[in-house]
Amino acid sequence: MKKITLSLFVFLVHMTCQAQNFSLVPLGIYGGEQEDNLSSYLVGTPEDSTFICLDAGTVNTGIRKAIQLKSLHGTTETVLRDQIKGYFVSHGHLDHLAGLIINSPADSKKDIYAMSPVLQIMQNHYFINDTWINFADQGQKPILGKYHYNELREGKEIPASQTPFYLTAYELSHVNPYKSSAVLVRNNTHYLLYLGDTGADRIENSDRLNNLWTTIAPLVRKKQLHTILIEVSFPNSQPEKQLFGHLTPNLLVEELEKLKEKTGQKNLENLHVVVTHRKPTGDNPEIIKKELLDNNPLKIQYIFPEQGKKIILP
Repeated sequence: MKKITLSLFVFLVHMTCQAQNFSLVPLGIYGGEQEDNLSSYLVGTPEDSTFICLDAGTVNTGIRKAIQLKSLHGTTETVLRDQIKGYFVSHGHLDHLAGLIINSPADSKKDIYAMSPVLQIMQNHYFINDTWINFADQGQKPILGKYHYNELREGKEIPASQTPFYLTAYELSHVNPYKSSAVLVRNNTHYLLYLGDTGADRIENSDRLNNLWTTIAPLVRKKQLHTILIEVSFPNSQPEKQLFGHLTPNLLVEELEKLKEKTGQKNLENLHVVVTHRKPTGDNPEIIKKELLDNNPLKIQYIFPEQGKKIILP
């Protein structure tokens, strides 16, 4: 009993001493089917109530759920209009931006951050009269100008307006040659990495993930990057020819092994990996969770988010 108590004490001291640089409020966690729970994550700091929204598949329902759980404070309207200061959109699929579009009439002026192909999709296919109306500041007339498009260029950091964060985007492959993207979020000298949909390099015939691992490896080694949000859409039973640009637990481990080669095993043992975009079909979410926990040679600290439940991160 004393040994267990001492171990728990050491763990609590470790968590207390570790600086808390980011807070995460999942507004939506799944990768399809449940339109009220699609990919969307508010990133803030533990001491502040301003956020940038990483993807925006579900917004309104997620805010209401988070308020119920006391992860957010205020009304749904004030959180949407006043606390969310901008959106990063990883790619143009609806499960990553439908909430932004649907809630645009009730939203306030703010920024949208995305790479050029994503901005083109929004400008040419969504914020147009045939599908909605143009709430952005470029594209089809009439232009309402509520949202300002900020183009992210690969590897070039820019500030996220009205937040303490700085953003750097990187291309991903999501059924090559279709492009998705990741964003590195900096708060002072600490970082969080969020990936939109991505396939494994081996499946995609791509080097996008390898390039990303090369970029972030020094930050992991220097203990400046503690958290990665990355998708695992299907369980291992999904045939590789039917992944549609997504990952399985085995493919995630395959990719993280490549990161280990650049960082060393020890530096990954306290890495927090938030598992996003699980497809909610049947028991898939629980199967994916079990497969990741049962095969964890790198001793990753996996986190399985719940809609509306706040997560404090180093």
